[in-house]
Amino acid sequence: MKIFFRNIHLYLSLASGLIIAIVCFTGAVLVFEKELEQALHPERYFVPQASSQKLAPQQLVEAVTAQVPNAKVTGLKIYADPLRTAEVNLAGAPESGSIRPGGEQQQEARRAEAGKGSKDAKAGKGGKGGGEGGRGPTYFVNPYTGAVLGPYSYRDTFFFTMMALHRGMVGGPVGKWIVGTSTLLFLFIILTGLVLWVPATGKVLKQRLKIKWDASWKRLNHDLHIVLGFYAALFLFVFAFTGLAWSFEWFNNGIFTVTNSDPKGPEAPKSAVVLDGGKLNFTQAYTVAQQQVPGALSYAIALPKDSAEAIRVMTTTANAAYDGATDELYLDQYTGRPLGKLNFEDRNLGQRVRRTFKPVHTGSIYGTPSKIVALIVCILGVTFPITGTIMWLNRLKKEQKKQRNQAVTAAA
Repeated sequence: MKIFFRNIHLYLSLASGLIIAIVCFTGAVLVFEKELEQALHPERYFVPQASSQKLAPQQLVEAVTAQVPNAKVTGLKIYADPLRTAEVNLAGAPESGSIRPGGEQQQEARRAEAGKGSKDAKAGKGGKGGGEGGRGPTYFVNPYTGAVLGPYSYRDTFFFTMMALHRGMVGGPVGKWIVGTSTLLFLFIILTGLVLWVPATGKVLKQRLKIKWDASWKRLNHDLHIVLGFYAALFLFVFAFTGLAWSFEWFNNGIFTVTNSDPKGPEAPKSAVVLDGGKLNFTQAYTVAQQQVPGALSYAIALPKDSAEAIRVMTTTANAAYDGATDELYLDQYTGRPLGKLNFEDRNLGQRVRRTFKPVHTGSIYGTPSKIVALIVCILGVTFPITGTIMWLNRLKKEQKKQRNQAVTAAA
């Protein structure tokens, strides 16, 4: 029976090993993307020191529009951290769009709610592989002085290239299908690997739980594959399983089917259309949001797309389970009257499950400790196709040598 599982493990690995190695490598690079971005470009995200008085949110937006004539502002994100810059997002065409750090969270959340994780390749066909377009550049604003830094386009960054490789977006729909299929095969590779790992005796069990560092290189390669593969198997399975949500629409639909949930959730309330009179500005919206959700870590204000929609304010509270567990506040775009609020815990089961996929997949679910685990496991994931291939080649050489010896013996 083990020969059967060994053959499945081998041939699936040969078919998808290179793709798996690339996905694991790019995944390792992306684990600490946020921290690396902030360390490499601190001027974007932080101010040298906090002052006594911040500018009004509308003044921050006007500082950007003063530098970018005819700009269409779509959102503003303000942090409670006194050293963080504010982020102003502009509208952009699909061909030149990008995701701002705060905007990506909103786009990801809405894709999760709609069950459309596999459609990101169709959203932007221009640029580096498409798939993450529709948003314009981000401008970072010093909340005390109004100094503007930008534009910043995620699409032009090294990490976007890594993300495009990780999801297969560089190859368009075909590339995404190849990555998704390889990920699906990886699940079977892990399962068959665990079956092959199960020892027959207690002595063998000890050998498969500990690397023999002073052994021959062949034995060391064997242990690196077998022993480390066992310890990494559960994590790799979880990362691969959650990764399917970005490759296949049927997988996303399955989440809501299994949880018996509506992908769209409750309909957002509408503004009472006022023909005469002005609309709410960012300062007014921010003031109301602070009153309704005091003490939030961040407020991401998204302007409505038409005359009937409400202003959406995404808030992250201090007791949020993870970074993407945001609440959503709706404000009338004309009067500022609160129209309703959708807390994360009030979303249906399918939406809450789907929203956990990204922090679980990226290893950010428990902060830095889980990210370190994800980094180590992804690096190990790169090595397994290599050590496995070496084991296969060594086995082939051994079988060929055995066949030659048998031939010589028969001839004699």
